[in-house]
Amino acid sequence: MELDQRKVVILTTIIKNYLETGEPVGSRTISKYSGLNLSSATIRNEMSDLEEMGYIVQPHTSAGRIPSDKGYRFYVDQLMETHQQEIDDVKTELFEKVDRLETTLQTLVKNLAQNTNYAAVVTGPSIRTNKIKFIQTSLVDARRLLLVVMMQGNIVKTSTVVLDGSEELDFNRVLSINMLLNDELNGLSVSDITEGRLAQLLARTKNKETIRAIVKSIVNMLDINLGDTQIYTSGATNIFKYPELTESDNASKLISAFETKDELAQLVKDTQEQSDGRKPIQVYIGDESPLQNMADCSVVTANYELGNGLKGTIGVIGPKRMDYEKVLEILSKLQSEMDQAFE
Repeated sequence: MELDQRKVVILTTIIKNYLETGEPVGSRTISKYSGLNLSSATIRNEMSDLEEMGYIVQPHTSAGRIPSDKGYRFYVDQLMETHQQEIDDVKTELFEKVDRLETTLQTLVKNLAQNTNYAAVVTGPSIRTNKIKFIQTSLVDARRLLLVVMMQGNIVKTSTVVLDGSEELDFNRVLSINMLLNDELNGLSVSDITEGRLAQLLARTKNKETIRAIVKSIVNMLDINLGDTQIYTSGATNIFKYPELTESDNASKLISAFETKDELAQLVKDTQEQSDGRKPIQVYIGDESPLQNMADCSVVTANYELGNGLKGTIGVIGPKRMDYEKVLEILSKLQSEMDQAFE
């Protein structure tokens, strides 16, 4: 005998009602809450089949049914399968958005270089300042948890948390941990997860080592390093159009910066840290540049935001005699249109 859809609905109704009330569930309750248009006799026959299959038990004569361990296992497996499908759907959507964003940024930086006749750089958005939307942990075995963190913008991060095995975990304990994590960490960015916040978490649970391990994993997942910044460049050869740049000792170093991109990543980091929100566009002339190799240049940067904490930088690098009015106009326009371009 197999579990058809009708039996699945009846079993799920029994489990949900029993979890809520703690009382055995009878045919009338199933008829009321299952959404099935079945007679009480048909429901009782289905319950008998479920009992024979070992999914439910009758605690005493004339009582309703309650889930067996096998019934609970089926219910939890169904939940995890549904949850995984939701996660997979979000991941698929995310990857499609990432592909679209990458194409958009590559086109943008190419057009920026062509329109200005200077070198251009655009960084992909960082999520370090993005906020946590949802946390889910699932017990894999006695020493491992599957951790899923969803950020605003439906960005999903997953990790396996290895436990020391000193704390016993079961379905109810993991459920309690999930509720605690979401209550304390929902709406925070990784920079908000301080030692004080961790202390608040530990004060509310007996599973202190498990919470420590989970929080450490969350921080490691979301603490984006400088090397993780995706950088797109175009127009490096435009530098050769300006004699004052090609004739200087820094010319080869400037070209090398566009090839390795490490210094560009440092430039982006420095300009983002120096931005105070009141200067959406920053202009560095000569020695004002954060990088010594760009002391013969002018660098104009603008930070863009796609919403939900996704932020990046657009930059133009050229001679000190660059057309500032044109560059500022273009960057201002791009800055305001990035969100629309992403969609």
